[in-house]
Amino acid sequence: MERNLKLNEPIISVSGLRGIVGESLTPEIAIRYATAFATVAPPGPFVIARDSRPSGKMLAAAINCGLQAVGRSTINAGIDATPTVGVLVRLHGAAGGIQISASHNPSPYNGMKLFSAEGRVVPAAFGEMVLQQYRAGRPEWVAHDKIGCGEFLPDTLSEHLGLVLAIVDAQRIKKRGFHVVLDANHGAGGTLGRRLLEELGCKLTILGESPDGRFAHIPEPTAENLAGVCSTIVAHGADIGFCQDPDADRLAVIDARGRYIGEEYTVALCVEHILRHSQGPIVTNCSSSRMAQDLAERAGVPFFRSAVGEANVVDAMIAHNAIFGGEGNGGPIHPKVGFVRDSFVGMAMLLDAMAERDLTIAAMADALPCYAIEKTKISIATEKIPTALIALKAHFHDAAADSMDGLRLDWPGKWLLVRASNTEPIVRAIAEAPTAQEAQRLCRAAAQVLSQ
Repeated sequence: MERNLKLNEPIISVSGLRGIVGESLTPEIAIRYATAFATVAPPGPFVIARDSRPSGKMLAAAINCGLQAVGRSTINAGIDATPTVGVLVRLHGAAGGIQISASHNPSPYNGMKLFSAEGRVVPAAFGEMVLQQYRAGRPEWVAHDKIGCGEFLPDTLSEHLGLVLAIVDAQRIKKRGFHVVLDANHGAGGTLGRRLLEELGCKLTILGESPDGRFAHIPEPTAENLAGVCSTIVAHGADIGFCQDPDADRLAVIDARGRYIGEEYTVALCVEHILRHSQGPIVTNCSSSRMAQDLAERAGVPFFRSAVGEANVVDAMIAHNAIFGGEGNGGPIHPKVGFVRDSFVGMAMLLDAMAERDLTIAAMADALPCYAIEKTKISIATEKIPTALIALKAHFHDAAADSMDGLRLDWPGKWLLVRASNTEPIVRAIAEAPTAQEAQRLCRAAAQVLSQ
């Protein structure tokens, strides 16, 4: 859930905020939000990290000052990937963490993602307490002799690297000597990406390795934005291409022929691999491809669906003791590494699958259940949405309906999800079916019903 309750304020979700630097996100707002977090968090220091955006350095300085001024100490990790923050919070027994990042948003944006003491994105109830405190007013500054201190971590990567290596057969991958192109796009993922892939014996080409925030292409790792990277994979004769977003919690995949396999396949391919070795529940959110569900059913293990949002996926994973989960935006979550979306988990697991099965990533992707996804936006006045969803449910009376997050309608082998935006007078419609034509038909039908 995202809200923009006042003009010139950032968009705030249950796990953080984002906004345009100098407009809806200022040092004052960052300090207010960080100190609100400190008010409701348990005792202890906070891990502070950022992605590569130049504005992150300024925001980190403000957040450090604000937290220390309310009596909290800080542990500074510098430029690091979002999943690394979760690892560091646990490693150092911190009260929580703040990752300064706007994820896939363009350069004018930045944001703050909050981590609980468990090293996961804060759950909804906790996020609501932070929001209430943020709205309540000014921080309570401490006297000079109670100000917190700050320290800088000399090594932020080794623990995370070790956890990722432990979930795969590193020696098996090394023997294959895969040629990998990693598109870090000048985000936070290139440093750990290099260490991981070199540890796995890969011949490595990194695009945009320097974490300076000067994105070489629009940062969201979609097919359109990665067209140039696709051709680079072919030119280098690579076995596989990995593409990260700026904070490296999402992973898109490109095959040796330069075909964008995409983000939806990242979690599904990882699910298929882990189910070859382990039996246990799988969780994805309600807007992710049903490939993971099909794979879980094929393996005879429970499958659970959560509301959209990383925190909701993690809640469901913990509740059901899942062995794996994730979101269809390329965000795999492996509990043995951490309850955070993690592109490094995805890279290691996909290379392990290729090495174990002696198959290309293209062959493995082509063998998965085949679906097409259509995503559209439908304009509708906010006050009309509840009635419109009731009408939509009645129109598709033959579908199994679920109101966990908007309205999801399921039929054998296909589904439609309609969710209201909390920032615009629209609903987002997502449909998946065996053919693109059928998925498009479902979205058109939804738009027709909602416009009546």
